[in-house]
Amino acid sequence: MSLLKSAATISSLTLLSRITGVVRDMLIARYFGSTASTDAFYVAFRLPNMLRRLFAEGAFQQAFVPMLSDVKANQTQAQTRAFIDKVFSVLAAVLILTSIVGVLAAPALVWLIAGGLAANPEGFDLATELTRWMFPYIFFMSLVAMSAGVLNTWKHFAIPAFTPVLLNISFITFILFLTPYLERPIFALAVAVVVGGFLQLCIQIPSLMKLGVMPRPVNPFKALKDFAVRRVLKLMVPALFGVGVAQLSLLINTNIASRLETGSVTWLSFADRLMEFPTALLGVALGSVLLPGLSAAFAKNDMARYNALLDNGLRLVVLLAIPAAVGMGLMADGLVAFLYQGKNFQAYDVTQTSLAVVGYSFGLIGLIAIKILAPAFYARKDIRTPVKVAAVSLVCVQLCNILFVPLFAHAGLALSIGVGSCLNAFILFVILLRRGLYSPMRGWFFWLFRIVCASVAMGAALMYLQLDMNWIAMQSEWMKRAGYLFLYIGIAVVVYFLLLFALGFRVRDLNPKRV
Repeated sequence: MSLLKSAATISSLTLLSRITGVVRDMLIARYFGSTASTDAFYVAFRLPNMLRRLFAEGAFQQAFVPMLSDVKANQTQAQTRAFIDKVFSVLAAVLILTSIVGVLAAPALVWLIAGGLAANPEGFDLATELTRWMFPYIFFMSLVAMSAGVLNTWKHFAIPAFTPVLLNISFITFILFLTPYLERPIFALAVAVVVGGFLQLCIQIPSLMKLGVMPRPVNPFKALKDFAVRRVLKLMVPALFGVGVAQLSLLINTNIASRLETGSVTWLSFADRLMEFPTALLGVALGSVLLPGLSAAFAKNDMARYNALLDNGLRLVVLLAIPAAVGMGLMADGLVAFLYQGKNFQAYDVTQTSLAVVGYSFGLIGLIAIKILAPAFYARKDIRTPVKVAAVSLVCVQLCNILFVPLFAHAGLALSIGVGSCLNAFILFVILLRRGLYSPMRGWFFWLFRIVCASVAMGAALMYLQLDMNWIAMQSEWMKRAGYLFLYIGIAVVVYFLLLFALGFRVRDLNPKRV
């Protein structure tokens, strides 16, 4: 399966996930608005989410997938299955312990991530209680991440890409049917998180059983004696620092947001969810396909395929991320008003969330490019380099916060993350070039030239179309606003691709010859 086809499969399912995610966020905005309660929920949800990204989707997958590809390529099927069993047993034991500690230490964790809530004891206590309810989510999602790593290595991408849909369906169901019966309706969201995590794990099981790689528990202490398992743990150490740097940046920014105007955490969360559309559809989809492919190519010493995969991934990033950034930035008001504005999410909330979207859009290409560039190092079992670069990025983000937060409040936090992501991606790219790990293939100059010209034309068209448009004022005309929004997006897409083709772009350019 080609990179483009595999990425398209994941992207289509990820699109379904993002559509159901938008419905979920629309309901949260309309049912709960931008209040101290929603701030408390997003703080509480961020804790297990942060640890999930740190241990599961981040450090664990970066270490596990390349090692699994290596074992699969060079050892027998029985040895590969034994390796999966041992890693599963060690991971499950650590997760159970982590969940227990998280529930007991919830007050300290909430204070650490959002100390500003302490000024409002009721909000702080609510965040603590919600954290205790939702912390077991990390157990389910970490095992989901491991299962996804196994399935992706066997080139079964569909189920892992579909699983987030179940979390969104859980949210939608419990918001609609449980909220009216609860004294504190916000707890419907906590129930949805735990049930959604459980469902995401369950849906992976049939595929694992069919492939004959369903993990079986073994003694975790004996499993730790295995060389390959210890190798995964050894690779995780620098990866933890790398992902930890990104999560530390998120923690600091959440703490800063909790000390700003009430609603800031919620505005940033809604903006972040909106930016996940292009990030997930392109960055996560390509990253999920690239890591097993790059790892397999490196394990077989097929550097020509390694280079071609990376080059194709970067071309797709430029092709779609640049216009996405332009479109998100210019259409922020329309998108936020259409998705979130309602009874409990008023015009002021729309404006503040839109500002955060604009801030994120400046760094969208960096956010997506990192998903492509980092796997180029992970596939070679080089996790230290992305760690060091992430540390530089963290310093950059916090220096930017000193400048941007006084000027733009919560939107300054989004802008700082964007700037830091672009710096991170740029440094990784330069290192790949200097070490001779990547050699650009033919046609890059004209590729960039056509895309920049088409993006500028698309941006000009969007600015012209919105000259007299007041998206917020159309609250009572939801269908009319939706019609204009989709019409403008459609025109932008047509303008972009028509000009690209007029300038000579062809799909075959995604498979160029080496310079």
